[in-house]
Amino acid sequence: MPGHSADTAREQVEATYRAESRRVLATLIRLVGDFDLAEEAMHDAFAAALEQWPTDGVPRQPRAWLVSTGRFKAIDVLRRRGRFEAVPDIADLADRLESADVADILDDRAIDDDQLRLIFTCCHPALPLDAQVALTLRELCGLTTEEIARAFLAAPRAIAQRIVRAKAKIRDARIPYQVPGAQDLPVRIDAVLQVVYLVFNEGYSASAGPSVLRHDLSQEAIRLGRELVRLLDEPDVTGLLALMLLHESRRQARTGPDGDMVLLEQQDRTLWDRALIDEGLALVERALRSRRVGPYSLQAAIAAVHAASPSPDRTDWREIVGLYDVLARVEPSPVVALNRAVAVAMRDGPSAGLAEVDRVLADNALDEYHLAHSARADLCRRLGRFDEARDAYARALQLAKQEPERRFLKGRLETLENLTS
Repeated sequence: MPGHSADTAREQVEATYRAESRRVLATLIRLVGDFDLAEEAMHDAFAAALEQWPTDGVPRQPRAWLVSTGRFKAIDVLRRRGRFEAVPDIADLADRLESADVADILDDRAIDDDQLRLIFTCCHPALPLDAQVALTLRELCGLTTEEIARAFLAAPRAIAQRIVRAKAKIRDARIPYQVPGAQDLPVRIDAVLQVVYLVFNEGYSASAGPSVLRHDLSQEAIRLGRELVRLLDEPDVTGLLALMLLHESRRQARTGPDGDMVLLEQQDRTLWDRALIDEGLALVERALRSRRVGPYSLQAAIAAVHAASPSPDRTDWREIVGLYDVLARVEPSPVVALNRAVAVAMRDGPSAGLAEVDRVLADNALDEYHLAHSARADLCRRLGRFDEARDAYARALQLAKQEPERRFLKGRLETLENLTS
């Protein structure tokens, strides 16, 4: 397409990087068997695109072009290394890459499946669980170290060290780049589900930045969730997909025209995607029928109660609290306890909810979690304890990184100032 202007071609390179870079990287990792070499080859391929596409035009299949170019860039690197390092494997790998069947490499289905293969490689049991999740988020989804650290409530330096050690372990242990066989899938699936859900959460409620949503990430997580359901008919795999679909159904209603966040009770429910809700509800029923109920199925059941409620005041908070009680037994965590406390406030009133929130905060596990302080602030505000509400909102604002959330918290603080001035 030589008629494209240079600016258009550059824009296409940038758009392709956003949409395809992780797929290209996943395929290059399969080909070269090395994370760092694959990443170098991918960046070299995109640099070549910036040079060539403005002159030659954007190729009809940009992703295939980038994979092919990245393969030859990797061969060049290996040949250079081979001249200085007497390591037979280097020359052998370069030869295999050069003689590989191009049709097999560029097959669309194979390229799509490479992301799933990469998840299981990153989630290999030889790696610590926290390293599995961090590496997959970084390599498969392109999240920054800071974004991953926020998902883990950990320091960015600690996350960076996990990723470096995990790459070294995969390389040194020659961990295979493949989807495990059926007999190994059940023991490998928990870490994968955690990864997929963290990816979805980063897309559904971005940890930092100018907007609430990162639709590309939530859609990618849903795609991976569908692939997992196809691969393994396990109840909690189905439950995870249901949970993501039910949350995603509310996406259009979660922000206003100016990008500001809209709380659940204030959302226009006519904007909820009924097709996603119907699909999610059917999957919840399918997961619960198995009677082997896991944490994602329970969270999906809670989301289903919200999705089935025609209005906020007709939400069955008694059922939601009951489901949180079960979830707290199946997979206890401070965040589950916090969410249960908020549900108790809706069922029994703000005083009961505040007592629960204070018990959660007393353990200090959520002291750096802005939503815990925001929940306490809201309950104090509803009880007329405005000084405590102001302090809690200020703490939440100090911790929040997402701009729409910060605007919301500033607005609540300003309202309190007007009430008490």
